[in-house]
Amino acid sequence: MTEQVLDRVSGYERWFNTLFEEYFDTLSVGLGAPSFSRFTPECLRLLRELSLRGGKRMRVVLLHEAARLVTEEPVEGLEAAALSVELLQTHGLVHDDLIDDSPTRRGGPSTYYAYRERFPGQPQAALGLTVLAGDLALALSLQVLLEAKAPVAVRQAMVEVQTRAAADTFVGQIVDLERDFAAAPGEEVLHCVADYKSARYSILAPMQLGLLAAREQPALFDKELREYARLVGICGQMRDDYLDLFGDASVMGKPTGTDIRDGKHSYTVSALLAAVDDAERRVVEAGLGDPSCPPETIAAVREIGERRGVPGRMQADMRRCAEQATEVAAGWRSRWREEAVTFFEHVPLWSVNRTR
Repeated sequence: MTEQVLDRVSGYERWFNTLFEEYFDTLSVGLGAPSFSRFTPECLRLLRELSLRGGKRMRVVLLHEAARLVTEEPVEGLEAAALSVELLQTHGLVHDDLIDDSPTRRGGPSTYYAYRERFPGQPQAALGLTVLAGDLALALSLQVLLEAKAPVAVRQAMVEVQTRAAADTFVGQIVDLERDFAAAPGEEVLHCVADYKSARYSILAPMQLGLLAAREQPALFDKELREYARLVGICGQMRDDYLDLFGDASVMGKPTGTDIRDGKHSYTVSALLAAVDDAERRVVEAGLGDPSCPPETIAAVREIGERRGVPGRMQADMRRCAEQATEVAAGWRSRWREEAVTFFEHVPLWSVNRTR
């Protein structure tokens, strides 16, 4: 992306972080929880901490740039839509960390582990409160849209987009878990999981919301928007899986090999198993699904992958998907504003080249 676009992206991030803080500052008043409840303020505190602890805010960027496809003028509803997409993300993080039994998130304790520490002798309470915290974030993501400063028809359409995105994400979580029960899931299965679990709520929904705020009808362009989102989502998931084994742990801020230890049949694991001989397969499978798999085994698996050319093949696959997505975006030039179209042409390559 150009320096000018990167400056704009940074501006969106600063704007939204301020907005998010202000939202949480007033949330307890609007929620109307019973005055005697101590657990409710604690839940809101944990959601606030997780929500404000970072994240690239690319969903907010996509939302604003989608509106800019139509107009450069300020439009009603973007603030509420931005809060909605990030609250839905918070919901997903809370539940993801519960499903994966993850102790940390964004440099701090996951909501699940914060509750486990709070209730060390009551695991069911910790589990239940974690589920409810995630559910509350989902409900809040819809509530902010219902209260948005926008015409009723626009608010209703936005709620429909987010409700559909949430349902698709739940299905994505289910098929993601199902995928790991398969011995060798094919490429189409991996692509489908990436589409449902990530692309539809992280890329498609923000774009649809931005277009709705700008008074455009995304349903008229549903097929191409979905194809663009699917391809970019696949690029991003491939990159995440690639970095999990072949990335630099010091840059990412977390250890490599997590997917192997968790037994996930990711793009990287599938590429490895397709490339190795029998002896190498035994090394890979020895670590697959072993939570205590030592760093030495992960390093050996990485060396096998590098020797077999897995990184190069994965990078080529990512770039091919990125090029296809860029072609889709280029087709919008005759319909929408040049500057914003160019931004969406650059997004796929950014998703491939990022280092964390």
